Amino acid sequence: MTGAGAPVAIGVDVGSTTCKAVVVDRAGAILRHRVEPTHPRTEQQTTRILDELRLAVGCELPIGATGYGRKRVPGATKVLTEITCHARGAFSRVKRAVVLVDMGGQDTKIVRIGPGGDVADFAMNDKCAAGTGRFLEVILGRLQVPFDEVSAHVARARRSVPVSSTCTVFAESEVISLVAQGEELEGILRGLHESLAKRVAALAGVLPADARIVMSGGVALNAAMVDALGAALRREVSVLPDPQLVGALGAALSAS
Repeated sequence: MTGAGAPVAIGVDVGSTTCKAVVVDRAGAILRHRVEPTHPRTEQQTTRILDELRLAVGCELPIGATGYGRKRVPGATKVLTEITCHARGAFSRVKRAVVLVDMGGQDTKIVRIGPGGDVADFAMNDKCAAGTGRFLEVILGRLQVPFDEVSAHVARARRSVPVSSTCTVFAESEVISLVAQGEELEGILRGLHESLAKRVAALAGVLPADARIVMSGGVALNAAMVDALGAALRREVSVLPDPQLVGALGAALSAS
């Protein structure tokens, strides 16, 4: 925390997969953060995290809460939608109009952020896991491929093996059949990423020719997914700093 400003707020983003929390200063710099798997007993988990952060900074702070479990954060000063918080968190990083692609465990959000940081439009896939990080999580688990090894596997693929199923359950069965047929694991993984990227690109729709694309969420830590999305959108995709913390950052800034 050398050279950092005084802490002014805490932001908590309770997602279906991970719970994120940050402490920010007046300039929006992240002074402290926590990322851990979301526990079913959200109130107990967030209470503990908040107590740890308060102890670390030595003071009480206003709390902004967002995400799937935002209404279960004890003592929240502000309870905010994910769209609002992700837009504010992303804009604080880039300071310009962008299209944000946030890929989390439960949903995928496409948010068009205006030049002043306002939400110009958005689309969300929250009805089916096939367009979300859960799609990859389920199938990677079935293939016993650790998340941190995925990009290396995809990079070694000699060709892409198409995965046509649009349902996570059916895709899992299709992948098992492809393995049984002797298809290379690397090619199957590449095909999975391309399939998911095409769904996200369809959700984004027609984008302005000069639109800058930025990405947040836990899936943004997967370089193979970033590359596949860039190919599907036919333009460069930049990953925001600390992509998992963008929603929590926006919540903290909104509460400060």
